[in-house]
Amino acid sequence: MPLTLKTPGVYIEEKNAFPNSIVALPTAVPAFIGYTERADLANGKSAIKKPIKIKSMSEYFAYFGGDIETKYELTQGSVDDFAVKVGEAGNEAYYKVEPVANTQGLLYNSIRLFYQNGGGSAFIISVGKYSDIEAKGIESGELKKAIDLLKREQEPTMLLIPDALLLDAGVPATEPKANYMSVCQAMLKHCGSEMRSRVALFDVHAGYEKFSAETPVIKAFRETVVNDLDFGIAYYPWVHTTVVEETEINYLNFAKLADLQQLLKDALLESMPGTEQEAVDKRAEIEDEIDKLDPFEGESEANRTRKVNTAHQTMKAISGVYKDLLKEVREQRNLLPVAPAMAGVYTMVDNSRGVWKAPANVGLNSVVAPSVSITNEEQEDLNVTLTGKSVNAIRSFVGEGVKVWGARTLDGNSQDWRYINVRRTLIFIEQSVKAAAKAYVFEPNDSNTWILLKGMLNNFLNNLWKQGALAGASPGEAFNVSVGLGATMTPVDILDGIMRINVKVAITRPAEFIVITFQQKMQES
Repeated sequence: MPLTLKTPGVYIEEKNAFPNSIVALPTAVPAFIGYTERADLANGKSAIKKPIKIKSMSEYFAYFGGDIETKYELTQGSVDDFAVKVGEAGNEAYYKVEPVANTQGLLYNSIRLFYQNGGGSAFIISVGKYSDIEAKGIESGELKKAIDLLKREQEPTMLLIPDALLLDAGVPATEPKANYMSVCQAMLKHCGSEMRSRVALFDVHAGYEKFSAETPVIKAFRETVVNDLDFGIAYYPWVHTTVVEETEINYLNFAKLADLQQLLKDALLESMPGTEQEAVDKRAEIEDEIDKLDPFEGESEANRTRKVNTAHQTMKAISGVYKDLLKEVREQRNLLPVAPAMAGVYTMVDNSRGVWKAPANVGLNSVVAPSVSITNEEQEDLNVTLTGKSVNAIRSFVGEGVKVWGARTLDGNSQDWRYINVRRTLIFIEQSVKAAAKAYVFEPNDSNTWILLKGMLNNFLNNLWKQGALAGASPGEAFNVSVGLGATMTPVDILDGIMRINVKVAITRPAEFIVITFQQKMQES
């Protein structure tokens, strides 16, 4: 309607009866940082050091390619640590399989584990290609620089860097260098001090080792994380998975093919069934097949794949040692950090129950067993410690499978931020309200605006209360919103252009310890 009425007539005036609504922002969007096979966008441009959003494993493969070709070498070991035994009794030798330096990467299989546990949208930042790992190794400086790229992205709510676990652990008593410790500290600083809109998910470095006085992996990790603990979440131990399939492993995974061939020949039994001549002929036939193990370089991709597969299948049929070696390689490849699986669990729980449900007591998909079996007594130190730096346990229960058995942040001594769901729920509420409140920046700082904002907040929080996010028998017990002159602001605030709104919420907390008391009573009849 015109501000001044000068022409006679009938004028229509419409007024908004309801305040704007607050749109709930996504709560489970992880950002993964690491090395990839390639990084190419659909338009042919490079995706190196660019946050790229994906929604499926097929999208990841389209942009970033597949798994790194980790190479393994055979070294002679002891009876206590070996993959295969060669030789007759009394003259046996033991061999173990170890990865070759600068041929490992964890990002690809971590993404697979994420999607197999319910993952959805995610951001990927490739800091380099696998050829960079081979040339220079994994560089903590590149990983930390990539964290800064996420400052421009508002969607991510989680941060994971699986490849950092392949760095040295670091020595807390010295200045952080190119190690896992420095990356952890950078992640916490980004999530806590800088953004305050996401959490960092960690795995314990060397989390496949049992923690004890001799191997203090938990103690070392706790010395790694220092500040912004309420924005950090840690899990232990690593897990044995089925992500890497049997068809992905063959003799090309061994760095020195000649060493593999010699070991397979040495493993042949001196005495074979049949006559002496038949044994000699059989041995020669098998050795001839062993000699056929070849990379077939120079062949077309189709021919190379066919010939490698033929030689591989033949060796599986005639050599038990060969199958044992492949099994060991696959087991090592399938030993993965569990935090990426937890990112998938967060997504699944958020979509089915809500971000306010603690992501615990949930089974893990594609996980066979934790790499370390933890008892109730051993978990006591993980869950409750003097430093408060709680580490959530992954445990296996008879008849129930592998489950997440912990729901604490690294700030375990804090009554405010002890639980994961409390921290993540408040991030969700804060960011959703912040996004909606932008519409009122530069609006008049008067009672009309205050009433609109208060109504908008009350509606949003009331809906959350109905869904079970907030605790209380009534909305008044679950939350409170106050705004206005004399309530939250002074006249000076008004002159300074400041509008202050106070919001109090009672977020539901998990029943971490259920105590049931039994007592006998006197017979009454």
